[in-house]
Amino acid sequence: MSDTQLTVTLSGGDADDARAVVGTLEGTFGPPQERPSDRDATVRMATFGGEGQGAGAADNGRRPLSEPVTVTVQGTPEAVRRASDALSRSFTARDEGAAAGDQEQERQLVLES
Repeated sequence: MSDTQLTVTLSGGDADDARAVVGTLEGTFGPPQERPSDRDATVRMATFGGEGQGAGAADNGRRPLSEPVTVTVQGTPEAVRRASDALSRSFTARDEGAAAGDQEQERQLVLES
């Protein structure tokens, strides 16, 4: 796994909420390799594998979330830290905990507008 690989799993909200959350990470990680797309899904996923243009979150015309969205970010400790920082700058974020392994970390956040 590269230093920038990150998997993002989202539940709650709708497809537009998932796209808004993923859009905030594009400034840090670049465009995702996989985007959330299924409008009828209850859990959506995005995968990032590259470097973004800067260290900040991209705005991408972000709109308020329709309801709280639970986001789990998984990857290297550095990627998880950067994702958590970007999401916390763009949304009200409540940290629901983390789990760490030898080379990967997982963090769960609940995001609200």
